[in-house]
Amino acid sequence: MKSDLRALIAQGIDALRQAGTLPAAAATPDFTVERPKTREHGDFATNAAMLLAKPARSNPRALAQALVQALPASTDIARVEIAGPGFINFHLANAAYQREVVTALTQGASYGRNASGAGRTVGVEYVSANPTGPLHVGHGRAAVIGDCLVRVLAANGWNTRREFYYNDAGVQIENLARSTFARLHGLKPGDAQWPQTAYNGDYIIEVADAYRRGECVEVEGHTVTAAGDIEDLDAIRRFSVAYLRREQNADLAAFGVGFDVYFLESSLYASGKVAETVELLIRSGHTYEQDGALWLKSTDYGDDKDRVMRKSDGTYTYFVPDVAYHLSKWQRGYQRAITELGADHHGSLARVRAGLQALDVGIPKGWPEYVLHQMVTVMRGGEEVKLSKRAGSYLTLRELIEEAGADATRWFLIARKPDSQLTFDIDLAREQSKDNPVFYVQYAHARVCSLLRRVTEKGFAAYDQAAGIAALPTLTDEASLTLMVELSRYPEVVEAAGLALEPHAIAQYLRELAYAFQAWYDGEPILIEDADARNARLALAMAVRQVLANALDLLGIGAPERM
Repeated sequence: MKSDLRALIAQGIDALRQAGTLPAAAATPDFTVERPKTREHGDFATNAAMLLAKPARSNPRALAQALVQALPASTDIARVEIAGPGFINFHLANAAYQREVVTALTQGASYGRNASGAGRTVGVEYVSANPTGPLHVGHGRAAVIGDCLVRVLAANGWNTRREFYYNDAGVQIENLARSTFARLHGLKPGDAQWPQTAYNGDYIIEVADAYRRGECVEVEGHTVTAAGDIEDLDAIRRFSVAYLRREQNADLAAFGVGFDVYFLESSLYASGKVAETVELLIRSGHTYEQDGALWLKSTDYGDDKDRVMRKSDGTYTYFVPDVAYHLSKWQRGYQRAITELGADHHGSLARVRAGLQALDVGIPKGWPEYVLHQMVTVMRGGEEVKLSKRAGSYLTLRELIEEAGADATRWFLIARKPDSQLTFDIDLAREQSKDNPVFYVQYAHARVCSLLRRVTEKGFAAYDQAAGIAALPTLTDEASLTLMVELSRYPEVVEAAGLALEPHAIAQYLRELAYAFQAWYDGEPILIEDADARNARLALAMAVRQVLANALDLLGIGAPERM
């Protein structure tokens, strides 16, 4: 509906040029078409006339009047008003909203999707946890945000690629190997010989026992077999990493999260990509030597200070492989790259972008884009839940899913803006009441399914969509129109969520649509004797069911038919 109005306004602007009201060379401004806060001020409003007033050398209200007169005739528009300094407010005809119901019914699962991405490729990296232990709730928030970002971007016409970056090199991996080594030698936390930097969770016992038994681990198409030699630290390291990668993948699979690409940090060293990246930076002239170390002139690109790339001992600092990794994304054809990270990674963003700019290979400024999420606090019985029987120091994602359910866990982790603190109330997530938003939304979907089953149970003829669509013009009551207005917002919400990289907007919309449906359902008898009225109301209910299902799918949440 918004797109149709934009097209009508653009045609009106062209007509003003042809009439000489606007100079022929005047460009069409980037005008807005927005829904006012209340429908009393119209269904949509535009600022086009105010933006055109200056090139037209006209009073904005006078130009607004001229633009209204120049608009093509449209049966969608009931009336137009000019407000304030020159806003144009459009009041739509009932038929416009009734037609939107038809569009939702006929397009089905495609309703709300658009082609704004034009098939361009976007890579979305998320979770990217070190394979050193079970995933925690913070990883779960990253997983849901990233997965929903991909779903929303795909709905906006992007060719999406999901990517998981495994930090399988560095100090933490060495600590993992030595932790497993210590367990294999009968040590435990508290023993004098227990490594100070070791991981203390019981999951290390599981890794050690599997290694001792000589188990085989299959992960992403590769098989790693435990050597069984408890003195072979390299073999222990390889097996431990593979074992925990498999465990993390299982955690994410239980959550409905998967990836197209699993990228290993170690491959950057094995393939020479890190060394190649450093050489490119040296050749570009954006590095210098000082105190035996190699530095990047990152201040040339907005960083607060220059950064060491290669230390005096010949080892690379941690941001260098990050630059090499993102260079690989560019070389793999990612026209757009988005990285979802915890807010504690904020300090590294400027130096990675600086390194990419300093390569001088055509990477755009501001590439990659970042979405940062804040911490999650989990509550049960009014008290914070911190500890895990398995991990020891934190609640694992798998434990949360087992307690709250996958759908509720996904909902509660995506329902707020990523950069806001989030409190996850397990008791509320398990509650089957209108206070639990995911239950409330899913119940609305199940209620329509129940309604459809009851049609024949009451002795009426089975619902016929064609008959329902034909009878839609009879739905002119305020409650039905209010529900149609809410339904019609869905395509705009999908587009806006993709542009702003804010999938939580889908969850907010679902709550509002479910609320509007429940209010309509409670106030309007649907299974009535009048066949036309019954079929029209069933058609509206079925359109709502379709939109609920489409939006829930963008969040990776089920749309149950019975509850």
